Amino acid sequence: MLTLEPLRPDHADAVLAFERENRAYFARTVPDRGDAYFTAEGFAERHRALLAEQDAGVCRFHVVLDEEGNLVGRVNLLDLADGCAELGYRVGERAAGRGVATAAVAQLCRLAATGYGLNSLTARTTLDNRASMTVLARNGFTPVEDTTVGGRPGRRFLRRNLASAPPAPPANTVQREQHPRSQR
Repeated sequence: MLTLEPLRPDHADAVLAFERENRAYFARTVPDRGDAYFTAEGFAERHRALLAEQDAGVCRFHVVLDEEGNLVGRVNLLDLADGCAELGYRVGERAAGRGVATAAVAQLCRLAATGYGLNSLTARTTLDNRASMTVLARNGFTPVEDTTVGGRPGRRFLRRNLASAPPAPPANTVQREQHPRSQR
């Protein structure tokens, strides 16, 4: 069973270790965050900034923990406004392909509706990140427009009516998860 926890100050060390461990893996599908992000000082500054955004109600950041309490991913709601937010997520390489992203996104969709009062979410991913598109389809997101993600061709997705169960995805979208989408 996966657990989502709101990001807290005491998560900093685990999040930095997770990001360092998965840096090369994430860079295969999303733009790298740059060397400064991975330094203790740079990361601490960024972590404080995320917590300030969360305290201001602008964003909601979460860590994803496995059954043993290990950090295996992150799921976030960005730019909350007017009942909507943008979903971002990433799952570490060791947990990829096991349904972790699908389950974490499903939990966050429920929390967005019941805990944060949101009624719709958007998400973006690159066109070559088929695993991310599968996660979104499995959670009731539908493609709405082509866009650019980190300078690469991408697609924007939308999920309305978060309080209701997501519709079943089309049969041709069910694929094994391989490369998770990025987040802040």
